[in-house]
Amino acid sequence: MRALKLKSCLATQIQALIDLRRVSGTDYQSQARLLGYFDRFLVEQNVSDPRDTREIIDAYQQSLGHLAPRTQQNRFSVVRQLCQYIVATDPLCYVPESLRTIRSTHDFRPYIYSPSEVQSLLAAASDLFPRNSLRPETYRTLLGLLYTTGIRIGESFDLNLEDFHCDEQRLYISEGKFRKSRWVPLSASTTHELHRYVENRLRMNPRAPDSPLFLNLRCRRLHHCNVHQTFRRLLEQGNIFDHKQKAPRIHDLRHAFAVHRLLAWYRDGQDVNARLPWLATYMGHVDILSTQVYLQPTAELLEQVDQRFHKHCLDHVKSHGGN
Repeated sequence: MRALKLKSCLATQIQALIDLRRVSGTDYQSQARLLGYFDRFLVEQNVSDPRDTREIIDAYQQSLGHLAPRTQQNRFSVVRQLCQYIVATDPLCYVPESLRTIRSTHDFRPYIYSPSEVQSLLAAASDLFPRNSLRPETYRTLLGLLYTTGIRIGESFDLNLEDFHCDEQRLYISEGKFRKSRWVPLSASTTHELHRYVENRLRMNPRAPDSPLFLNLRCRRLHHCNVHQTFRRLLEQGNIFDHKQKAPRIHDLRHAFAVHRLLAWYRDGQDVNARLPWLATYMGHVDILSTQVYLQPTAELLEQVDQRFHKHCLDHVKSHGGN
């Protein structure tokens, strides 16, 4: 796992907690990564008070609203652990109550973006302000990468310049979810767009190999809170969402990738069941069951399944001589 580069006003306390957990023999790598998200939040919000207050914790909890309930609880619980650690030496530190309930996700259905809607998002991203900055290209390339590869949004934020191997047409995901590193092959068109972005990105500091691939306007690594807010505006500009609806998530681009990949295999006549393990590996899943969560039955997908089943029945009848 890459060493966390903590920069917030609580960096010392966060690192001390991580070190304490590791010395005690606890496998704390996943939790350390989640504390890194909190550290970035503090930096992005310009928090300077070296003590957790109710206002800071409430603001962080609100910033997690776009995430799945289980993810919200995981991120919030490690921050609560941090507060409990700090309060031992600073009684004025605020310790929040734990999140008591997790809403059921059985009725949740992700939004599967159509190819035309993805194009609308990319067009809206190209019109972002400031026009003469790297920001429009950053969002256009980021959204295109998420849709064409299905990588997790957190994995895209963690990418460094050295992780893009243009000549080999692939990305290196270092320590993704479940601490699984993997190579992600890229299509020729995705490689071309990413290479074009990197050429412009290298005009900005920092340029070291281990510096962020995607930068915000302050030349720092992207943060989920700000990206989510910008993405919501792009949805509105692309006429994909209005205020009467629940906004689709940026994570739904990962769902769209999986569904459209499956749809392409059906249309090409491929053995889908044989290729599902490939998709699971590509998406960084530990098993096929995790991948199946992303395979939502769209109208186009159901049509392809129906056609294949119909063909199978006809072939079966013909092979038995119509009997």
